[in-house]
Amino acid sequence: MRYFYLSAIILFSLLCSAQTEQLIQYVNPFVGTQRMGHTYPGATVPFGAVQLSPDTDTIGYEDNGQYNRRVYEYCAGYQYDDPTIVGFSHTHFSGTGHSDLGDFLIMPTTGDLKLNPGTEENPESGYRSRFSHDNETAEPDYYKVLLEDYGITAELTTSNRVGFHQYTFPEKEEAHIILDLKHGIYNYDGKNIWTFVRIENDSLVTGYRQTHGWARTRTVYFAMEFGKAFKSYGHKKYDNSIYNGFYRKFDEEQNFPEMAGHDIRAYFDFDVEGGEQILIKFAMSSVSTEGALNNLREEIPEWNFEEVKTAGQESWNEELSRIALETMNEEDKLIFYTALYHTCLTPIIYEDVDGKYRGLDQNIHESEGFTNYTIFSLWDTYRALHPLFNLIQPDRNRDMIKSMLAHYGQSVHHMLPVWSHYANENWCMIGYHSVSVIADALMKGVYTDDPDYALEACINTATYPKYDGLEDYMKLGYVPEDRNSSSVSKTLEYAYDDWAIAQIAGIAEDYQAHDKFIERSKNYKNVFDPVSKFMRPKLSNGIFRDEFDPLNTHGQGFIEGNAWNYGLYVPHEPERLVEMMGGKEEFSIMLDSLYTMQLTDEHIEANEDITHDGIIGLYVHGNEPGHHIPYLYNWTDQPYKTQERVRMICNTMYANAPDGLCGNDDCGQMSAWYIFSALGFYPVCPGSEDYAIGSPTIVSAEIKLSKRRTLKISTENQSPENVYVQEVTFNGRKLENWIIRHSDIMRGGELKFVMGENPL
Repeated sequence: MRYFYLSAIILFSLLCSAQTEQLIQYVNPFVGTQRMGHTYPGATVPFGAVQLSPDTDTIGYEDNGQYNRRVYEYCAGYQYDDPTIVGFSHTHFSGTGHSDLGDFLIMPTTGDLKLNPGTEENPESGYRSRFSHDNETAEPDYYKVLLEDYGITAELTTSNRVGFHQYTFPEKEEAHIILDLKHGIYNYDGKNIWTFVRIENDSLVTGYRQTHGWARTRTVYFAMEFGKAFKSYGHKKYDNSIYNGFYRKFDEEQNFPEMAGHDIRAYFDFDVEGGEQILIKFAMSSVSTEGALNNLREEIPEWNFEEVKTAGQESWNEELSRIALETMNEEDKLIFYTALYHTCLTPIIYEDVDGKYRGLDQNIHESEGFTNYTIFSLWDTYRALHPLFNLIQPDRNRDMIKSMLAHYGQSVHHMLPVWSHYANENWCMIGYHSVSVIADALMKGVYTDDPDYALEACINTATYPKYDGLEDYMKLGYVPEDRNSSSVSKTLEYAYDDWAIAQIAGIAEDYQAHDKFIERSKNYKNVFDPVSKFMRPKLSNGIFRDEFDPLNTHGQGFIEGNAWNYGLYVPHEPERLVEMMGGKEEFSIMLDSLYTMQLTDEHIEANEDITHDGIIGLYVHGNEPGHHIPYLYNWTDQPYKTQERVRMICNTMYANAPDGLCGNDDCGQMSAWYIFSALGFYPVCPGSEDYAIGSPTIVSAEIKLSKRRTLKISTENQSPENVYVQEVTFNGRKLENWIIRHSDIMRGGELKFVMGENPL
């Protein structure tokens, strides 16, 4: 009977593996950007708290007292062109333009113990190792590489909160496992506030690390368990501390079970046989080492690496299977599922298995009725990522909104998150786009719990006078450039967010608030210059500033964009924008110019977030402010040009290659744009039920909307040449205005595109 039971388990595992292969084979974790913030190729489960990945260098934030521009390349820790690996750390951002994290780097070595990472030019000077892509494999929740200098095969997989390492050694020798708590991404002297390590026994280590980085007060606890007892251990401090109290009684560096300091590198020694494996389970918690240990015991109680890998890959298969599709070629399928993979990397789960987490107030909270999430890159992700979640991840998006509202409840500023991670608000970028995410979910019936409380949070956020020009915005109807930088961008984004708040107020039946924020949502008009037809910086005296270069990003009232891009940012009133620009014909001509004029090197080189790779004329797809622009032709008499532009962007700005993204993925936004556009529609204005029709690249698709309902998308006459939509029908009814509504989609059925070679 026992034999039959084991055989059944093996058979089930084989069936699961076969099922997993159906979709994870279409994911390439190496796809990212070469120069800018790369995505990481390591192991993680969907929305997992642990992102276990190789770091290929230790570029510091500072270089001789100045900002080191090369550090920008290492936002995710990994650069495809690098020849060495310094180790494997447990936390990473996915394609962001600024960074943090890189916690708890582990590196296996042999031979003489070296605790310095060394340099790329001289790897032998430290513990890093050369590697080759020929001996490197990356799949969803699995990474494998040969560390050539040691002959060690490294393999990584994860559960939600635990990283699982498997290191295979080539021959009998002394081995070391280095735990580098000094290492980090965007590192600099003084970033580590404190690190602490306890040797609990000969195979269990606990501790924590507190840093002051992008998140200025961030504490992460860990529990690290070895599958084999270590024979000795030690550490070295890299502190400049003078005072050490009466710990001077001890030789702390060798076999002393307590380590503490600002910058520590620890090591653990083993005797290994040829072919022997050292396994490590590494759990994290924001609450305590006890919490980390509970996470470890609950999620990976055994030592079966393959079992954990299989479970993780099955979880990926489940997420990827929410959209099943047929494409014109295998390459398009790889691009699509890689993009879908990217959209499931963040936000991440941020609570222990018992629901406890560290809140914004640095106290310990317990989630009730939701799972707490963190890493909200909202300036990017409100545009398409969260709207995508409303289609295929409604339960998660609901929990993300509850996490935002929990943040609001813990905020001393009484504000929703702007750009938050790991129990910190880092205030990055502009706007207050949590309100967009909440409005979109409320309008689409995804979040229905408490619209009154949501409205309170949104209004308090939008009326906090200390925040980024809001006091002047509320008084003058715009942000004045002589008092606040990026004034035009802020005015335009505040105006859109105010429209989103008005939608929430309508649902909450607070009509006074609705009317107030509808009026505020028209503030975009206050920075529009009817003479130049550009949005322009205005001074506090009500006069447009004289010096103005519409091609320049810097000093012109914009952030990560220029007047050409931001001049088209009125997503909530595109009809009015068209009128302001002179009507449909003139507006269409302006859009044409955007794609045919050229942005000079002078205007590109000063901006880290923009490269030639992401530019078509003046249109910058490599950054988020213009992602809605290709769809604006739908508000002219030439919607076929939307179809041209969208298909062109899908074909030229995305590829199955290490430089396959034309700009930072920014926690999934760049990829979410592709998912929507490949399917044939896009949320130009989140908070509205409307999606704008584009030009699908797929042959057919089936989207799981719920357990009972699906949306089937089909195309007739699909081909690379047939980019123009001749007709769109939904459940047999012809769409007349290039719009499909969310409520219609959620009823399920068939969205059918008839394609042709010539414009309609």
